[in-house]
Amino acid sequence: MTTAFVLGGGGVLGAVEVGMLRAVLERGITPDLVLGTSVGALNGAMVAREPRLSVIDKLTELWQGASQQTQQVYGDSPLRTVRRAVATGTHLWSSKPLRQALEDEFGDVTFEELPVRFQVCAANIERAAEHWFDSGPVVPAVVASAAVPGLLPPAQVDGEHYLDGGIVNSIPLGRAVQLGATRVFVLQVGRVDRPLSVPRRPWEVARVSFEIARRHRFNRELAELPPGVEAHVLPARGTSRKDDSLLGSRDFTRIQQRIDETYAASVAYLDETL
Repeated sequence: MTTAFVLGGGGVLGAVEVGMLRAVLERGITPDLVLGTSVGALNGAMVAREPRLSVIDKLTELWQGASQQTQQVYGDSPLRTVRRAVATGTHLWSSKPLRQALEDEFGDVTFEELPVRFQVCAANIERAAEHWFDSGPVVPAVVASAAVPGLLPPAQVDGEHYLDGGIVNSIPLGRAVQLGATRVFVLQVGRVDRPLSVPRRPWEVARVSFEIARRHRFNRELAELPPGVEAHVLPARGTSRKDDSLLGSRDFTRIQQRIDETYAASVAYLDETL
């Protein structure tokens, strides 16, 4: 049996994946393969480097630090954010604080040095294609995977430019199967469970369109799992539609609550299914 952890994107909601990881690792389940998209790439890198229960303390500390120091995470005042949006025309926030935090955590660690096989998804602009990073330095790959359109600038790696991997493969279940996984634990942030409403404002159109694309691919891949492959979609808790707004994407105030509620739900799910 080859076990894969698939960590999906979702910005601040990525905290729920810490609760899921705790529940799975407590049962002695460790990955042979870790795949991450966007914030799932960040969480996934931590697990691929330390595929043991001890990583939960480090992940919790990382997320609680973000909760306590939101301003440092984004490195912006509202005025600077507006000035940047006007000056660049493409993004609201700087990616420098994120990159610095990752460099402080991982330094020059490469994919090849990780004890668990790890891959990161990003959307390549020049080739208009899904791209999987699986070699070289980890930090640039995670920054590329988390480059949310309109919020963060495109990331440049080896002369090409990338946007958030969620554009092309938000929850890469099919990729895990393609790479030989026979048991997959899907760590998703809860958005796929919420019903969609018809958009009533211009900015809601893009969000709803993205959600349709994200959910369609994931649901199709889940329905088309080949015989002999089992998938466990762990339940997310403590999220709501409010988290999908621009302000919600910067709300770190309920980090621990989300981790704890999702942990409890994941424990109940695993007790029932495994």
